[in-house]
Amino acid sequence: MNKTVNAGLVASTLGLCTVLMACNAAAQQPVLNLYSSRHYQTDEALYTNFEKATGIKVNRIDGPEDPLIERLKSEGDKSPADLLVTVDMGRLLKAQQLGLFQPIKSTLLDEKIPADLRATDGSWYGFSVRARPIFYAKSRIDKAQLPDYESLADPKWKGKICVRSGSHPYNLSLMSSIIAADGPAKAEEWAKGVVANMARPPKGGDTDQIAAVAAGECDIALGNTYYFVRILKSDKPGDRVIAEKVGVIFPNQGNRGAHVNISGAGVAKYAPNKANAIKFLEYLASPEAQEYFANGNNEYPVVGKPDNPQLASLGTFKRDPLAMDMVGKNYAAAAQIFDRVGWK
Repeated sequence: MNKTVNAGLVASTLGLCTVLMACNAAAQQPVLNLYSSRHYQTDEALYTNFEKATGIKVNRIDGPEDPLIERLKSEGDKSPADLLVTVDMGRLLKAQQLGLFQPIKSTLLDEKIPADLRATDGSWYGFSVRARPIFYAKSRIDKAQLPDYESLADPKWKGKICVRSGSHPYNLSLMSSIIAADGPAKAEEWAKGVVANMARPPKGGDTDQIAAVAAGECDIALGNTYYFVRILKSDKPGDRVIAEKVGVIFPNQGNRGAHVNISGAGVAKYAPNKANAIKFLEYLASPEAQEYFANGNNEYPVVGKPDNPQLASLGTFKRDPLAMDMVGKNYAAAAQIFDRVGWK
């Protein structure tokens, strides 16, 4: 009886020890707590590859930019977040202004990431670029008549333009760059002219604007490059028709260059795993990760050239070198202008 009891106790103890050892091992595994507004399923490979390369487990919370920023703010010094990843310059600057980031020092990042695509104090870094060119109906529009963003306000395009809401970050960032280039007064006149030229009230996303051009609902649209590259890659008959009918123009190649926005990240102010967060940022600047940005979501890498035939088929272009933090600082003014001119 005693032998049976003792054997049972030994077995139970050994089982408990095994469980505790597994728990301790799990507790000792290095982790990275990531708040991310990048909602692309293709990004899963980024996290998986980082885990394999470093042994650091990535715990991720996904959500829209503003709710994640508010969550980080409300959690304060109790926040488990190590990194905030966003898909818009304005949100990076908002988090920075709220004091949600901490500056870091990384020679690797400073050497690889262009100065205009990162914060001067190391609060955040851009890792992929999305250009915002003009799309046009190849059979109905002479692209030579659309050399720049400013030309979109020409009255000859009345009833010809499709565009998404002025409240969307992609249009706010474009408007911010125009304010920086032309000044607030001229920028407002431009916005008023674009509104007068709209074929319909703003609705839908960038893909919808490009599709509307192909369908003849309008002749001109604004959109981010990666949406169009998705169409170019698609095997769907409808997308093939869109790809054949719609062309792309990179504006302002004779002066400042085409507007771009970034997807970027910053280390949270109270990051419990700061060293791991920096490792992840440096990983995002690696050739492997940069190639994935180019192929996984059809974005332009900030390091090197894209190895993506469809993205490369759009051609090379001069981008506006305006520092991203300057773009972000004009968001409030851009939103006010859009409200005044009725770009809803």
